[in-house]
Formats: sequence, structure tokens, C-alpha cells
Amino acid sequence: MDGTDLTGRLLVAAPALEDPHFRRTVVLVVDDDAEGALGVVVNRPSRLPVAEVLADWGGFASDPPVMFAGGPVGEGAGLALGVPGGAEEPLGWRPLESPADGPPAPEGLGVIDLDAPPQILGGALGRFRVFAGYAGWSEGQLGAEIEEGAWYVLPALAEDVFSADPGTLWARVLRRQGGDLALVATLPDDPELN
Repeated sequence: MDGTDLTGRLLVAAPALEDPHFRRTVVLVVDDDAEGALGVVVNRPSRLPVAEVLADWGGFASDPPVMFAGGPVGEGAGLALGVPGGAEEPLGWRPLESPADGPPAPEGLGVIDLDAPPQILGGALGRFRVFAGYAGWSEGQLGAEIEEGAWYVLPALAEDVFSADPGTLWARVLRRQGGDLALVATLPDDPELN
């Protein structure tokens, strides 16, 4: 990869990516700089309700209102994303920085400070999701994986992060690209069924 800032873009796992942590995942890149990249897997819901982990935030979680497995790093920590429900930016919300050298991050999408009072911030959110853990890459690592063909780098929509049907997100994101990627979306999960 040429050093392009991927903040706000999707990394969609290519079928050849067999790592069980990332097989058929869709990752939103939350931060990408010279030191590395950080993202969250947006299509791996758990069965654990947000309310059981973050009681005060549970009522604000988008459907399905469960914790999502954001990645294999820091699984004991939470990262939250949200979209404001009104015109004003709520306290405790920081928009994703759109890169100067690429497409903008999805409009309105930002990181939520889970230490902020949910009674103030939560009521100002239109959509809200919490991820346990994250995916992280050191300097040059993600670029090398992209060059090897492990990831498709695609535009993100806020709807991708808050999908009510995350289990079908991998195929839906690929299908909407058209062409060869739409064909990739039809590949069976088990290659031996091909």
C-alpha cells in the first residue's frame, strides 16, 4: 500500500484470508497513521447484551443491542462508535478524521467516550454500538496484508457499522461494489461446497 490514510474505510476480508479472527470479516478503520492502524470488526455480534457490561449505556445500543467482538486485541476494553441524533455534536463524541488523501469517513460517524455521562451523551445519539477489543496493525503491516490480497479496501457507510443484520454484511458490502467483487460475494463459506 502507498501510505494512504485508510481512516473511515472498510477492510473486507478476501476469501483467501483464513485467520479465524478475520475470516469473512468487515473491519472499519478507526485510525490510521505512520505508527499503524486500528479498526473494529463490525459484523461479529456476541450474545452478551450491552446492558450486562455497561448498564448505563444499554438502553442506547442500536439493534441488535449486544456487544460486538471488535477484534483480537484488548478484548477486555471497549470502544464505542456512534452517530449524533441531532445537528449538534454531543460532548464525548469525536468524529472520525477524514483523510486528506482519500474519500471522507462516513458522515456523522464518531468515537464515543464511554467515560462520558450516558444520560447526557446517550440521549443525543441516533445510533450507538460497543465493541469489545479491536484489530491492530503495526507500521507497514496492514499495507503488506493488502498488497498480499488479504483485504479489499472499500468505501464505508455508517449503515455498515450499525447493521441490524451483521451476519450478512460481508456479502452485502461486496455485492454493492458490482463487478468481480459482487461475484466474490456469492462464494460459499466452505470452499469445498464450490
